[in-house]
Amino acid sequence: MSGHSKWKTIQHKKGAADAKRGKIFSKMAKELMVVAKAGGGSPDTNTALRNLIVRCKAVSMPNDNIDRAIKKGTGELAADIMEEITYEGYADGGVGVVVKVLTDNKNRAAAEIRHIFSKMASGFASQGAVSRGFKRRGQIFVDANVVEEDKLMDIVLNAGAEDMSRDGEQFEILTDPNAFTPVMEALEKAGIKTEDAEIRLVAETYVPVTDKTVAKSVMKFVEALEDNDDVQNVYTNMDLDDSVIAAIEKE
Repeated sequence: MSGHSKWKTIQHKKGAADAKRGKIFSKMAKELMVVAKAGGGSPDTNTALRNLIVRCKAVSMPNDNIDRAIKKGTGELAADIMEEITYEGYADGGVGVVVKVLTDNKNRAAAEIRHIFSKMASGFASQGAVSRGFKRRGQIFVDANVVEEDKLMDIVLNAGAEDMSRDGEQFEILTDPNAFTPVMEALEKAGIKTEDAEIRLVAETYVPVTDKTVAKSVMKFVEALEDNDDVQNVYTNMDLDDSVIAAIEKE
């Protein structure tokens, strides 16, 4: 399981997600616009849009916000033109970082991302140097306390999942992007709620982090990036040691 996903759980427990709800809605609105523009505004025919709407509702994004963003994407409402940019680099401990940006001002975004990298003493990498170690996959997390492992595995593998493993209090399910929707639908049909589900970049190999100082440095860097309005997603290959997670949770 990615260290990023692990500390997302820590953030949730500390209530950080609620504090940033408005920013989350803004970022998801941008993504809705791009997805609707690319594949149309109907979730019945646009699988990516259908998956994204599920994610939006999971964070309690209002239906009006969702509908307005989709209409901006399809051109029914006026909207700025969005550009997608990828930045790559390294954080403390040699942890690889891939930053996905969605912006209406490429120059502003570039300057702000460079400033964050410079401020956090993190270095840029050439295009592909970091991202080649990641693969686009569906990644789904389920609370390990709500379903038996054998039952869950049977459901997701029959629906097309590639792999499932347990890490602490969660099951991680990995799928090919094309199998993400069938697996999600199978879970919904079985009445099994997910804690997090998205098609994202998943590291092929991870950098173990056992030092709390390094872990907190990487987390601070990623959180600074995520706090930027133009940054949609940040992916890392950090694998947090359980003892580090426990120490951070106590703070």
